[in-house]
Amino acid sequence: MEKDKILICDDEEGVRESLKLILSDKYELLFAENAEEAVKITKSSPDKIKLVLLDIKMPKRSGLEALKEIKSYNKDMDVIIITGYQSVETAAEAIRQGAVNYIVKPFESKSVLEAVKKIFS
Repeated sequence: MEKDKILICDDEEGVRESLKLILSDKYELLFAENAEEAVKITKSSPDKIKLVLLDIKMPKRSGLEALKEIKSYNKDMDVIIITGYQSVETAAEAIRQGAVNYIVKPFESKSVLEAVKKIFS
């Protein structure tokens, strides 16, 4: 059986590696180091990627900007925002722009798995 595809976008390699360890058993993973790369990947295979885990604070372009662009050409793609800032305003803005959930860093494996599992159930 084919695994669901998840794109992980975070500028920190440690975060990408942590998410890889948590999710690689159950899902096929793609990786992006910045917002531009995430947008490019989602545009090139929008029907194959089921979920994007997207960091908010990245150099050059924020995850919120990438979220807005991704949603402009694929309203059905689910996006979970990852943030190191426990800001209610930022989370609320992400949800307003179409994110389905958000995860706060540092995250626990259980919270990541639960958030992702909700998308695929």
